[in-house]
Amino acid sequence: MSTLAAAPAAAPRASLGHVLDHLGTTLLEVAAGDPTADLAEQGVGGLVIHDPVDPPALPSRALVLGVGVHEPDAVLDLLEQTAAAGGAGLVVRAPAPADPRIAAVAERTGTVLLALTRGASWNQLATLVRSLLGEGGVGTAGSESLGGVPGGDLFALANAIASLLDAPVTIEDRSSHILAFSGRQDEADESRIQTILGRQVPDRFTRRLEAHGVFRQLYATDRPVWMSPEVLGMPEVTIARVAVAVRAGDEILGTVWAAVDEPLDPSRERSLVDAAKLVALHLLRMRAGADVERRLASELVATALEGGPGTVDALSRLGLADRPLIVLAMGLTESTDEHGALTLARREAERQRSADALAVHLTALHPGSVVALVGGVCYAVLPVGADAPTADVRAAAVATEFLQRTGGRVPRMIGVGTVALDVSALTRSRDAADRALRVLRNGTTSRRVARAGDVHIESLMLQLADLAAAEGHQASGPVARLAEYDAAHRAQLVETLRAWLDAFGDAIAASAKVHVHPNTFRYRLRRIAEVGGIDLGDADSRFAAMLELRLLRW
Repeated sequence: MSTLAAAPAAAPRASLGHVLDHLGTTLLEVAAGDPTADLAEQGVGGLVIHDPVDPPALPSRALVLGVGVHEPDAVLDLLEQTAAAGGAGLVVRAPAPADPRIAAVAERTGTVLLALTRGASWNQLATLVRSLLGEGGVGTAGSESLGGVPGGDLFALANAIASLLDAPVTIEDRSSHILAFSGRQDEADESRIQTILGRQVPDRFTRRLEAHGVFRQLYATDRPVWMSPEVLGMPEVTIARVAVAVRAGDEILGTVWAAVDEPLDPSRERSLVDAAKLVALHLLRMRAGADVERRLASELVATALEGGPGTVDALSRLGLADRPLIVLAMGLTESTDEHGALTLARREAERQRSADALAVHLTALHPGSVVALVGGVCYAVLPVGADAPTADVRAAAVATEFLQRTGGRVPRMIGVGTVALDVSALTRSRDAADRALRVLRNGTTSRRVARAGDVHIESLMLQLADLAAAEGHQASGPVARLAEYDAAHRAQLVETLRAWLDAFGDAIAASAKVHVHPNTFRYRLRRIAEVGGIDLGDADSRFAAMLELRLLRW
């Protein structure tokens, strides 16, 4: 690609030390290396799940999740690979092997080995770390401070609240999912540990809280609600809880929970009430920021795909400069629901959900990918590496896997463009993806994923039909005359001709296909020649008829 102008400074990424400060020893512990060393304090560039069958491309300073890697030699080999690729660290399941060779590699390269505690899932860890890394900061210039805490940094806010209350704290949403938690969780009881490891309050605890009317109390007042272990009546709960609802006007955004030994005194109660208001500001800012970021990403992707003088700058701000790229175009089938307005609203919401789901799916498989809705179509721009000549095959496989995982409740289809080796080819990749998607949405194929080359002829037929319609051409050939005759006499001459051409002129096979006697079929062929004025023995006439029949389908 061409040389690019300097891009705006990106927002600083969280370091390994920052991640460990927030997660503490609840999930991760250092097995080898120093996370506070100069190299380790550089920002983590992304989270990647290791796949021994199809090793993923690692972004700079990646944190690699070594799922299923536990033997000392395997851990050593993967740590060396991660270090060679400039990775920040490797996470394996605890207990990590105590091997001096591993320690030596970690010390020499600065790549840290971490151990994930037993009982915590890899998916939970990935969700927590990504929330800390803040990988979505496209084009942001910096973070705003709210109450002395960087906007949106709920983990820092949870730690601040914990210091005010002198108690471990969690911040939860309306569904009791953990948004953030403070340190010192080991001072709480078994139920809190299960909640942190599961990233959500266990269902049996939630049902118990609902049965005791705890949520009803919380939502009915803006004051903290204190609950003793006896009231909660669960053996895993040995420490009392105090909680307060997080509100934005009449809307309940979530709750803040603290594990305490006794009811709060008036001073600490006021601190918790004030903290809940600050949590609300952070949650609202995060929600607004996500909307702004989504719009900005859409604008940058649209600029990059349209070509022109802004393409280079847009790709630079998206982090996709000077890399071979490929475009995916995902759309929904056209709806025939009679409730038009309602359908449009639902489809728009479904488009956004589909785009978000695709972005999550691509995060681990193609680090650095961007996904955005542009003009009712969800576009994904994927960076490709050394496998550029076969990147469209891999992209089609990724798209197929995504559709299989998300099920068929919402009928989605994905067109795969060509590989763009430079800026000028990116628009062609988008056009190819659009053409493939249009063929899929037209319903003439049962495919749900198609590369541009897979549906090249069908795409040309659509363009030919568009040209005929744009120039106002009226069908007037032999097939059009046969269609008029069929309409006037309730005949099946068009169907007969199509069956005969599809059977390569085999009247016996064609007659069986349309369920008539061969003699009747031969009689219809004679009528086709008479009515349509077509010489079925002439190759050019047969080709013209086949083309006209195809155009009728479009």
